[in-house]
Amino acid sequence: MTLRRPTVYPSCAMGIPDSKATGATIVHVTSVPETLGFLAGQIAYSGRRGIAAQVVSSGGPALNAFGRDQEVPAHKVAMPRRITPFRDFRALWAMAKLLHRLAPDIVHSHTPKGGLVGTLGAWLAKVPARIYHIHGLPYLTASGSKRRLLLWTERVSSRFAHQVLCVSPSVRDVVVADRICPPAKIKVLCSGSIAGVDAAARFDPARFDTRARREARERLGVSPAAVTLGFVGRLVRDKGILELSEAWRSLRDRQPSLHLVLIGESEPHDPLPGGLLEGLRSDPRVHLAGHIDDMPAAYAALDLVVVPTYREGFGLVAIEAAAMQIAVVASRVPGCVDAVVDGVTGTLVPPRDPAALAAAVTTYLEDEGLRQKHGRAGRERTLRDFRPEDIWKATHREYERLLLRSRRSGSTLAKRSFDIAAAATGLVLLSPLLATIALLVRGFMGAPVLFRQVRPGIGEIPFTMLKFRTMLDRSDRDGRPLPDSERLTPLGRFLRRLSLDELPELWNVLRGDLSLVGPRPLLMRYLPYYSTHERLRFEVPPGITGWSQIHGRNRSSWNERLDYDVWYVEHRSFLLDLRILFITLWKVVGRSGVVVDARSTMLNLDEERRGRVADVSAPGPVGGPTVP
Repeated sequence: MTLRRPTVYPSCAMGIPDSKATGATIVHVTSVPETLGFLAGQIAYSGRRGIAAQVVSSGGPALNAFGRDQEVPAHKVAMPRRITPFRDFRALWAMAKLLHRLAPDIVHSHTPKGGLVGTLGAWLAKVPARIYHIHGLPYLTASGSKRRLLLWTERVSSRFAHQVLCVSPSVRDVVVADRICPPAKIKVLCSGSIAGVDAAARFDPARFDTRARREARERLGVSPAAVTLGFVGRLVRDKGILELSEAWRSLRDRQPSLHLVLIGESEPHDPLPGGLLEGLRSDPRVHLAGHIDDMPAAYAALDLVVVPTYREGFGLVAIEAAAMQIAVVASRVPGCVDAVVDGVTGTLVPPRDPAALAAAVTTYLEDEGLRQKHGRAGRERTLRDFRPEDIWKATHREYERLLLRSRRSGSTLAKRSFDIAAAATGLVLLSPLLATIALLVRGFMGAPVLFRQVRPGIGEIPFTMLKFRTMLDRSDRDGRPLPDSERLTPLGRFLRRLSLDELPELWNVLRGDLSLVGPRPLLMRYLPYYSTHERLRFEVPPGITGWSQIHGRNRSSWNERLDYDVWYVEHRSFLLDLRILFITLWKVVGRSGVVVDARSTMLNLDEERRGRVADVSAPGPVGGPTVP
């Protein structure tokens, strides 16, 4: 599969006030308690805004310490990381019973095993809002029956979740390509990562002067004059330790001042080939540091970081290193392609290729200026695109959205029933008018009578919207369509002025593509230009009319129109729909707020916002989610 830099968007819920979901509760589920550390900031952020958290994970000192330090209830449910059907069933039963007793409003499940047990348990306990957060895809490096089983678990977790969050755009691409989950159900918050990186304070290289860096090296057993190549992560096959070991044998002979620092621990259930670690440990220029709590200080001792992994959810190590102004050499695999901008903040190399890894490292060792340039670019990008506060805010808005949807689920059936009854009645009563307009269009403009255009519906799923034709199909000498103002006919102008061209949309309402009331479906090409906040408009079916249409219609600015749409989504009710329908009829009769040629007063959305979207060749995305 070809990996690509995803389209990115100009906002990440920044500047949008949070509301207080007073009295709501959320349960975070992880298979291992060490993962909970990434959630501490989110738990505190949402807690201050009215969503109280509890956590569930396998037992151990880390779970107890997290509950004590964060002042949240911590519950133990044993979830083995490996696939063990009998123990997994027991874990599922225990999870369902616990969640039934806790009765939370939201369950947010993390990691593959936590996702499976958490989402299924929440479904059994009838939790109204369920989120599965994909941190990584273990099946990518598995084979045979194990791969099929791991792939199946991802599909089950996604199926029983209301919302799937992917930790990076490239992981989302894989999830869609492998048909784990429909695209409309998936989101990537901001530029990716689970919690961003605190580059402004904790991972700030300015905290470490020459003396502090020397002391950090002394703790690792590295001399001040050495050049240090660092690896951070679990010492297992999937992290590329075999390739790093082979590349090191090539590098150490050609770079006599180079030292290799390995930060992390091996895992008993995923051992490396016999003798590999012992061989590295016996090398006086290799330093096995084990687990380190103070990672900023450890990065301060490094000159270059390598991430030779086979797979990654999101390259957090690469972003932490970038925050510390360190260039990175990483594998060109999902996750890493989001964390490293090739040739700008680091270098991407093919996975499982020791020669390419050694060559990229050598380039940086022989060009200190390039190393520093990429380090500076990496820090600038991290400060801009991976602020923890942006991730927390975007995640909290997902919680608010799901709470809102779960509390209004009962009104959805009533709204749909009203739409069907009204659309069917309208089509019958207006059939003489529809037939008359069709004959006029055919007589003055020829065939076809109907204008068909694909528009994004609920969840951004495309549908074909129907309208009466109002323009002629005319082009210039080069085959390009003439401006709308030159193709719009007098009949079309009349139909638009009275909104009669939109009557065929009643058929879309009857089919379920549209509702009578909702955000107007705009053009498919606008999809890349919505902010995280504005994408809430796709949480409900689009409508023939809406809150935006009765507040200026197409005289309003794009920001105003889209804000009106989101306001409707967050405050929708049956009474509000009736109010909008009444005001719409009043405005149509009074011909208020109608601009027949909208381009005469405003640019298209893509033209207005094109300059705000990041160039994929730039040092990284401006921020925002990827979407279908």
